[in-house]
Amino acid sequence: MPDQLEPSLADFLRAARGRLSPDDAGISDAGRRRVDGLRREELAMLAGVSVDYYTRLEQGRSKSASLEVLDAIADALQLDDSERTHLHTIARREPTRRRRADKPQRLHESTRELLATFDTALQPAFVLGRRLDVLGHNRLAGLLVADFENMPAAVRNQARFVFLDPHARDLYSDWDGVAADTAAMLRMDAGKHSDDPRLGALVGELSIHSPEFVKLWARNRVHERSVGTKRYHHPVVGDLTVAYQALTPGDDPEQTIFVYRTEPGSASRHALQLLSGIADVPSALPATETAVRRTPDAGA
Repeated sequence: MPDQLEPSLADFLRAARGRLSPDDAGISDAGRRRVDGLRREELAMLAGVSVDYYTRLEQGRSKSASLEVLDAIADALQLDDSERTHLHTIARREPTRRRRADKPQRLHESTRELLATFDTALQPAFVLGRRLDVLGHNRLAGLLVADFENMPAAVRNQARFVFLDPHARDLYSDWDGVAADTAAMLRMDAGKHSDDPRLGALVGELSIHSPEFVKLWARNRVHERSVGTKRYHHPVVGDLTVAYQALTPGDDPEQTIFVYRTEPGSASRHALQLLSGIADVPSALPATETAVRRTPDAGA
């Protein structure tokens, strides 16, 4: 179980260093290694900094890393854009200030109208907010994934669904990949909002109830979804594959609209057509355990 929500620069750097092999970094590997990945002195050499400086940075004894040094370390570690952003966020964190109560996230009426429009185009769509809270979805997304809007407000969360609901394991053909991405998205959120008590409560809940989450959280991976594909094994219409794209509504940059599409004439499009013809969500799909799981610390 994570002992803190505050992202650790030391843990992130060690994990990233451990994932990068000498071959991938262009370093000839001489002799046996006690651990996987690069040694500190090898990473320091690639980044163009002294071993002592990098060691102090990795151990949290230096708070003055410049943008240039962080970029050099990111280059040496071969970080992607999300990982690079996370590194800058946790390495140059401003002093903690008294946290103001979060204003509850709400969907703008124009966003709700947009979700309904996607229904007519046979495109499932849903909106995630902070902590991967599900803020809303259209009818087709409720039929495809889960009807979050009929769940108690405290459990309308994508991470809870993925890790705590048995239906999710059957629904996602690549549950392992979805779970890894979900944990990494929460890590990204923790980098931005390390003082969020509701996020801390969520991480604690997942850590207690899901051993898989504990392992994935310890990897210190971060991820932001923009485009990709996802495969489902739906209990009513069978297997289908969707392509997704992430959009940001103008009124709240911490909301993300995910829109799914299928190829015209494909078996997956046909599956969505069949799904769209289902008249009643609760009777068409199996009851989800998430719908009855309640957490006192979680808000609406």
